[in-house]
Amino acid sequence: MFTDYYEVLEVSSNANSETIERIFRYFAMRYHPDNRDTGDEARFSEIVEAHNTLRDPAKRAQYDIQYKDHFNLRAKLTEEAGNTRSQEQDSVIQAKVLSLLCVKRRQDVDHPGIGDVELEQMSGCPREHLRFHLWYLKAKGWIGKIENGMFAVTAEGVDRVNSENRREPAPRRLDHTS
Repeated sequence: MFTDYYEVLEVSSNANSETIERIFRYFAMRYHPDNRDTGDEARFSEIVEAHNTLRDPAKRAQYDIQYKDHFNLRAKLTEEAGNTRSQEQDSVIQAKVLSLLCVKRRQDVDHPGIGDVELEQMSGCPREHLRFHLWYLKAKGWIGKIENGMFAVTAEGVDRVNSENRREPAPRRLDHTS
């Protein structure tokens, strides 16, 4: 897990060494375990760790590389979270996986499972992304793992597929013959 030391010290990543030292001293006094009113040993340890890294120019330079990588990852997460097309694609993949498992169960009710690799190939979804969709479908109770470790649709999953595929009946035509 990445720890944002700038966040721990509540300073900007552009803060100079004097600012870091001043803020560290303030928090160290406030959270020191000997302080009866505001002492917090866990918070104090975090502050000391952040300070020890950010006060040393070599350690800080090395940390800043990790910080920028983490910051870029957060920016990508933010971008994807705002991308409704990505969410629509998730729904399409989940529906496809659910439908594949439903068809497999219908074709061979005694051997309804499909393995990870086969699902990856059939859905066109890379394994690292497919894991999320399988987790979601399993958490909803729409799929499950069977004895041989393969995935299979549940009765709830069949109901879900059926409810998604229901269409309004076509209007009946009235023939007028007179």
